[in-house]
Amino acid sequence: MAIGGFGIGTGEFVIMGLLPEVAQDIGITIPQAGHVISAYALGVVIGAPLLAVLAAGWPRRRLLVALMIFYALGNFASAMAPSYLTLNLLRFVAGLPHGTYFGVAALVAASLVEPWRRAQAVGWVMLGLTTATLVGVPIATWLGEVFGWRAAFALVGVISVLAAVMVQREVPDQPADHRASPMRELGALRRKQVWLTLGIGAIGLGGLFSVFSYIKPTLIEVAGMNASLVPAVLALFGCGMIVGNLAGSRLADKALIPTIGGLLVWAFVVLGAFVFTAHHPWLAAINVFLVGTIVAMGPTLQIRLMDVAGDAQTLAAALNHSAFNMANALGAWLGGLSIAAGMGYPSTGWVGALLAVAGLGVFAWSVSAARKEKAAAA
Repeated sequence: MAIGGFGIGTGEFVIMGLLPEVAQDIGITIPQAGHVISAYALGVVIGAPLLAVLAAGWPRRRLLVALMIFYALGNFASAMAPSYLTLNLLRFVAGLPHGTYFGVAALVAASLVEPWRRAQAVGWVMLGLTTATLVGVPIATWLGEVFGWRAAFALVGVISVLAAVMVQREVPDQPADHRASPMRELGALRRKQVWLTLGIGAIGLGGLFSVFSYIKPTLIEVAGMNASLVPAVLALFGCGMIVGNLAGSRLADKALIPTIGGLLVWAFVVLGAFVFTAHHPWLAAINVFLVGTIVAMGPTLQIRLMDVAGDAQTLAAALNHSAFNMANALGAWLGGLSIAAGMGYPSTGWVGALLAVAGLGVFAWSVSAARKEKAAAA
């Protein structure tokens, strides 16, 4: 299942390093080529709840295999896109299975271990996504630069087919829940704690993307770093994601709610520090690694959604990745606004810190509401 996540992570992020090649090949500007990133993110946001509801009664292994085949076909088709409009449409289609795959894989992983190891199991699945930023994306980017950007999407398609085969062979067959139905899954949307948990992710994780979306010009123009060193710093970001993913999942298994709150405080500190470290190459590089660790909120919020979703597990688990992509869009947009307002690239750290505080506000609301519900039930 982590290999599937590796393929999805590679497919999502590789395009960011190949925008000039895409623009030149299909005769558009680089900003226009950037629209394919938004098209994919939109597919994730829409596809996660849609496919989770429609496939509510499917056996989970069969659903994982189908989603991986769907993802493979979307990327093979993207590699053959003849025009700008077609490429946008196909990237939207390729994004549709993204959130549902991770949601269902998290549920399967959590069901295969003891209750006190659920977050670690989810973390191992998410490790595929974080490893993609360190290994998969550089390899696919190199392939795209040498053989053309279409080769990168073809590679993602091959990885996805391999993942489908391995899931079919290795993942235990879990029978479908005959009580599952689209209406029961939609019941998750009636639960206040589901919305609050999604809000924590959509807002609290936004700061990570506020900083990372503009990290290259910040390192070059503010820190004065040589452009040849930027890939090494990006690799540090990937290492931070891996460390955060593993450490956060372990902490979540010991104390889930304190871990979520602690990670939001950690995000505030790390992102706020970037305002000052961005002016110094080595300090900025270390801070970028620390910013990567904020991704630890991924598996922790995934487990929280499982706990509060009741019998609507599939939809709630899939929506976590819709929230993740909304955080991506929100953070990048607000960071861009601060830069456009003349506050400079380091100001993305202030934006990130404020988003962490806002996430803490939603977290406090969630904890307070949970206590009131518990008291009322008692």
